[in-house]
Amino acid sequence: MPEPAATLASVRVDRPADGVVVLHVSGELDTSSADELARPLKEHLVENVRGVVVDLGGVRFLGSAGLEALVVGNQRASSLGVSLLLVATSRATLRPIQATGLDSVFTVVESLDEALGRF
Repeated sequence: MPEPAATLASVRVDRPADGVVVLHVSGELDTSSADELARPLKEHLVENVRGVVVDLGGVRFLGSAGLEALVVGNQRASSLGVSLLLVATSRATLRPIQATGLDSVFTVVESLDEALGRF
């Protein structure tokens, strides 16, 4: 029996500075679990936020549905004038982003400290 989607991916929310939200993502982002990222992205990409950092450090698999959630989030961020940064260092996250050409769309940084230093 397959695991419920909630156990495939999870997101922990952190607010390290005023107007800055960090979404710490872990697990597998695929068709059955991408909403675990899409919902908090939509919830936290609002006008009074300066920036949202998506920390993909705990992600073991990033499928097309996970990439789609990030693209939709990026479009929402752009329309609101909110900075969206991705922290991605592992092959599991960097490879799908690079293979799809999305590394030219997203701002990808190597560490959470680097991301937070931009705000």
